[in-house]
Amino acid sequence: MKKLLLLSLLAALTLSGAICKSVPKNVQERTKPVQLTYWRVFDDSDAFDRLIADYNKTHPNVSITYRKLRYDEFEKKLLEALAEDRGPDIFSIHNTWMRGYQSKLLSLPDTISIPYRTVEGSIKKEVVWTLKTEKTLSIKDLKTKFPDQVAEDVVLKEADSQGNVKDKIFGLPLSVDSLALFYNKELLNAAGLAKPAEDWSTFQTHVKKLTKQDSSGNITQSGAAIGGSSNVERSSDILSVLMMQNGAQMTDANGYATFNKTPAGLEDRTTAPGIEALTFYTDFASPQKEVYTWTENMPNSLDAFIQGKTAYFFGYAYHIPTIKSRAPKLQYAISKLPQISGNKEINFANYWVEVISKKTKYSNEAWDFTQFIAKEGNVEKYLDKTEKPTALRNLIQGQSEDINLYTFVSQLLTAQSWYKGKNALNAESALKEMISNVVSGAKTMQEAIELGAQKVDQTL
Repeated sequence: MKKLLLLSLLAALTLSGAICKSVPKNVQERTKPVQLTYWRVFDDSDAFDRLIADYNKTHPNVSITYRKLRYDEFEKKLLEALAEDRGPDIFSIHNTWMRGYQSKLLSLPDTISIPYRTVEGSIKKEVVWTLKTEKTLSIKDLKTKFPDQVAEDVVLKEADSQGNVKDKIFGLPLSVDSLALFYNKELLNAAGLAKPAEDWSTFQTHVKKLTKQDSSGNITQSGAAIGGSSNVERSSDILSVLMMQNGAQMTDANGYATFNKTPAGLEDRTTAPGIEALTFYTDFASPQKEVYTWTENMPNSLDAFIQGKTAYFFGYAYHIPTIKSRAPKLQYAISKLPQISGNKEINFANYWVEVISKKTKYSNEAWDFTQFIAKEGNVEKYLDKTEKPTALRNLIQGQSEDINLYTFVSQLLTAQSWYKGKNALNAESALKEMISNVVSGAKTMQEAIELGAQKVDQTL
């Protein structure tokens, strides 16, 4: 019976056209089954099915289990799993979380050792396993392939076993989103506005034309969803980029908040650029101002835009599927984020980074797969499936032809971020509280921004 089974196995191998060569013991050890777990948010497993299948063509011993979690549960479940040594090998974190998570992450080594499976021979097919030691992505290559902000976020300092501090790569993004201006074409047309605002001065003029109030002074149509905190999507991002465009230095070299101060070289200004930006932002929620267009009692800004209650909405590419599904007939378009006339262009980056757990048992395979999916040819497959803006410089031109994505990729090279604390979510909350304190009148502009800076510093 055993002889019959052996003959059947040999026959099957012969029919398949491949017979395994003798594999050295050290290679055999590395070709044993490897189980990797991969946790992310937002994307379903089908976004990675093809990439995993392609990777398995040369690494069939590596099994990758993908799990999607809801955003509102992701960080809690992730931290619990990592603390209990049952966490994923690979996972995604927001770019502003990098410093807070650094102690939990494995940096990219200079080289990795990985087994490859190939089939050789023309008539007699033979399966060949080889163990290769390969150089990994260098910081120089990272800066060449990705926009500048990526290196700012993913390259962190780490001490080696001898105590020498070096710059190391701690993650790679597959996509980089940027804040843009969504607009209701019908509302702009009705107001006689031929094109969306390209600068903030024009934006103010548009808001005054687009805002409508009833006889009691209640806003019936908002010109723009801006000025509030809790009911404005990514209000902290909008305020942040206004500060940055206006010349505010968000943090110093040590990561401490400085957006409340006047940077060196701008001493001739009577008001700190951060305070000017906060004033500009909150004016849109002040009934005493001509640009009054928003209140804290209004619906969430995305809901208001979908319902046709506001003409301008600040959002990201990830908002597009929601708008399409909830308002398929809404006549809208997307334009670049307004800028301050005469100043250099600054946009705001918002993205996720693929990272490796320091507790993984399979560091070579985990980093090899992560580098694999971040390569140009492979990341294109991911982007085509998810319809997201690229993180790679070389793919900008190709996506510039996409009506939904060209605005976001056109901003990629000028997109910046700034959160450097250990708890980016608390830093965002501090900015939202700063807005609320001004709008409600609970604090003066100076008091609000000073308190905001103090609370950001607490995240360090």
